[in-house]
Formats: sequence, C-alpha cells, structure tokens
Amino acid sequence: MNFTKMQGCGNDYVYIDDTKNMIANASELAIKISDRHFGVGSDGLILIKTSDKADFFMDMYNNDGSRGKMCGNGIRCVGKYVYDYRLTDKERVEIETLSGIKTLDLTIENGEVSLVTVDMGSPILDPHKIPVHSDKAIMLNEPIIVDEKEYKITCISMGNPHAVVYVEDTDEFPVKEIGPLFENHAIFPDRVNTEFVQIINRNHIKMRVWERGSGETLACGTGACAAAVACVLNGLTDNELKVSLLGGDLNIKYDRDANLVYMTGPAVTVFEGNWREDI
Repeated sequence: MNFTKMQGCGNDYVYIDDTKNMIANASELAIKISDRHFGVGSDGLILIKTSDKADFFMDMYNNDGSRGKMCGNGIRCVGKYVYDYRLTDKERVEIETLSGIKTLDLTIENGEVSLVTVDMGSPILDPHKIPVHSDKAIMLNEPIIVDEKEYKITCISMGNPHAVVYVEDTDEFPVKEIGPLFENHAIFPDRVNTEFVQIINRNHIKMRVWERGSGETLACGTGACAAAVACVLNGLTDNELKVSLLGGDLNIKYDRDANLVYMTGPAVTVFEGNWREDI
C-alpha cells in the first residue's frame, strides 16, 4: 500500500489515496502506521477519498485511532497531495471534512504546491456547540481550576473544540504536564485541544498546543485559528497576525465583518513509501 508522509509546520501525517475505498480498518491502521518506533511515525493518518459534495473528502484519524473532524495543517497537505499527484488540476479546490466543506487556494511554484490558503469558516462560540459545559453565552476569558490553579480560558470551535489559555512564557510552560489535565477536564464532554499562548505584540503570538488524542504536537492549524480569534475577541491583537508554533509560522486573518477565518501556511512532502499490510 503506497503512502506519502507530509507535514505542515511539523504537524505530520501519513497520506493515502483511498479514492477507490480500499481501506476498511482505518482506525487500526492509524495506530500502527503512526507509531514512531514500529511504524512510519506521524500525528495520524489522513485518507483522501471521493466526495459527492466537494472535490475530495478528507478522512482523518489521530495516532490513537480516534477519528478527527478537521486539521488545519492536515488539510493544507491534502491540497498539495491532490494537485501534486495530479488528482486535480484545479488551483482552488473544495475539501469535504466532518466539520464541513473547506475551500483551499493553492500557490503553485515550479508545478508544485508551496503554500495553501484555507477558508476555515466561521468560529463557533456557543458553548453547547463547542462543546463546553457552561451556562455562559460565550466562554470568553472565563476561570477554570486545573491542578489546583486558576486559569482563564476562551473556548472556540473551528470544527473541533479548543480552549485558549494565556501564559507568560510558552517556552517554560509545562505543556506535557498540564495539557492532559485540560484535555480530560470534566467541563469538556468530548475532551479538548488546548492552546497555550504568549502575546508578543499586536500582530504576533507564540503558541504551544496539546491536541486531544495526539499529545503535544509541533503545530495545530485549527488551534492557531482559534488562538487568533480568541486574541482578537479579547482585544489583545489586530485581526491579522503571525502565529509562531514549534514547527513554524502560520498567518491567520480573522475577518470579523464576514465572521470568517483564513489560514495561510506551507505544505511539504517528506517522503514516499510502501506499507506492508502484514506488519
């Protein structure tokens, strides 16, 4: 079974062309193929399938086998995959995901995709739809107790749930210890992705992320979008900003008038290979 390893800002996935619907055990395969010692090694598995609603369907699985709805870095690589492997010749493609259809604009250099801008849609602020257990109309800078310490969180869904937390220094913050406590906190019925954010200036933030089902990753596209929206809503930044993650930078624009978020970032092919199904 042929695969391609790709990454966006270090958020790496194994990609397989499944337009002929050949893979029946996707969850089990995701666990095996994502193992960094006995498999290819990745944050998860993304299958590219046909769609009757868009150009393609992105079927995403985390490295623990759980199915994900949306991944901003992952979907940029889907755009690169379908163009570079000649599944399409369009420079604007629509990708169906479990959180809706996303439109991708591809930047082409020397016949290959180098950058992708994704219309990430509208942020969801209703706690019941994120979901978060709360009687508030919006979870904006609200207190939460984690490990006997109070944090202030802003909760947003970008097709998956996010809690944005502001810290003084992302380099020194104990993400690996605190991240799981946020992920499994009782207030989040479906668990949560947590962004730990440091404000640099009005147009620049730093961020580390703990992703549900994957742990700390080098980048999270939906998380960067959620962090940018939270910063704008809290009055901490302008509506266009650079988000610096461990794996690189993303440019995020929050159009408040249209209530839409746009993400621009790289998509990189790492290597190709063949997976032995008997492993």
